[in-house]
Amino acid sequence: MNIAVTTWSLEQTSPADLRPAAVPEGDIRIVRAERPSPEFSRFLYTAVGGDIRWTDRLGLTYAQWQETLERPGTETWVAYDHGTPAGYAELQAQDGGTVEIVYFGLVPAFRGRRIGGHLLAYATARAWDLAERWPDRSPTKRVWVHTCSLDGPHAMANYQRRGFTLFDTTVAEETVRETPGPWPGALPEEPATGATAGTTPAGTTGTTANPAESG
Repeated sequence: MNIAVTTWSLEQTSPADLRPAAVPEGDIRIVRAERPSPEFSRFLYTAVGGDIRWTDRLGLTYAQWQETLERPGTETWVAYDHGTPAGYAELQAQDGGTVEIVYFGLVPAFRGRRIGGHLLAYATARAWDLAERWPDRSPTKRVWVHTCSLDGPHAMANYQRRGFTLFDTTVAEETVRETPGPWPGALPEEPATGATAGTTPAGTTGTTANPAESG
């Protein structure tokens, strides 16, 4: 089955465009996975993207994953909540001083807690100073990212809050493919009918996209 998918591309053209996000409460740390690991990267990819149809890398071999991660200027930054992986961003240096945020999102259980805004701001800052860690790369002149209509409802707002501006919109037919998830029970539960905000368990409100969460 084919469906029409709208893709929005957004960019920053100066480090001054980046707007910081509030640091969430608790033991939240963001650490670069400096040693390329196809196993770990595939885990992050499926855990974050299983419910929003991330399928483009599922067919890659181990060697192809390794090759992708070892490209100069490719970095994976992982957010941890009390030592547990909560989400990640993958950066990829491109020609002309451009850096793309290729993947970004949170594991479903960690959405709705304002970790996404913090992770996006941090990852974007690392995109801007990427050449400091890769001396052979040109200084970053532009950071860009894309989101689409298959992502959650807060994706675009999160990018715009961090200072990204829209520069392109496309619509294309895409084939709906089977995804590895969502794993039953992994998605935040919807509040019961008649429940108030105060009765909703922590971390179960809100959805995210790419999945970039609100905040």
